[in-house]
Amino acid sequence: MKQINNKKLTSFEEHLEAQYGKKGSAARDAYEIGFEAFKLGVLIQEMRERQNLTQEQLANKCGTTKSYISRIENDASDIRLSTLMRIVKDGLGANLKLSLS
Repeated sequence: MKQINNKKLTSFEEHLEAQYGKKGSAARDAYEIGFEAFKLGVLIQEMRERQNLTQEQLANKCGTTKSYISRIENDASDIRLSTLMRIVKDGLGANLKLSLS
């Protein structure tokens, strides 16, 4: 049986606090907002790829440009809610559900 070192493991929350500060701090809030934008881009990319659509095909379906879809998927662009709804509904044929917490 393999022995385990007695090194202290750090939880993800502890890592975030060390790197960005406690929840509610300016740096942590900026990180959280950026992470949500990143997740949105990943979700759009995954749905697009599952439907075997190129970025250009998706852009054509929802009335935007390939470069805009690319920027969203690569977390380089803020996205308006109306555009997001068009991408999801018209481009991907899905429904958008929002929640507040």
